[in-house]
Amino acid sequence: MHDPAPAHPHDWKHDGVRVIRGDQLDPNTAQTPGMNRAAAINAARVGAQKIWAGTVTIHANAKTGAHHHGALESVIYIVRGKARMRWGERLEYVAEANAGDFIFVPPYVPHQEINASTDEALECVLVRSDNEAVVVNLDIEPVEKPEAVAWVDPIHRAPRSG
Repeated sequence: MHDPAPAHPHDWKHDGVRVIRGDQLDPNTAQTPGMNRAAAINAARVGAQKIWAGTVTIHANAKTGAHHHGALESVIYIVRGKARMRWGERLEYVAEANAGDFIFVPPYVPHQEINASTDEALECVLVRSDNEAVVVNLDIEPVEKPEAVAWVDPIHRAPRSG
């Protein structure tokens, strides 16, 4: 069964698929010290109602300030480089992700992205669950040595230690 025709005609030429070129991203979006965000998909640019998407670059050997994204869920896809994520009330947990990996950040989780490479930029694609870029920068005194956390799920067992 297919959907019936819409009650009012659409101008699909102007309200249909949109291509946003990589060299046309908008850096005029919420920022966190240590990273450069650029918006591709949001309400202002394409009329998106439920998602925000863009890129994030963290320079070699750099890290962001601690922050969270309010009620939004975030997905980070690592395009190039190695990410080290710290999270928690005092950034006491840590895990790493490589090119090709996805990272999920639930709402309100204080976190920090770190480029684990000393000589290569960390390049990511970021998608959030609303059309606006909510960023709440935090002033957190981090613990010195965070606790490593293996990223496991119900079908993947934790790696064996030592």
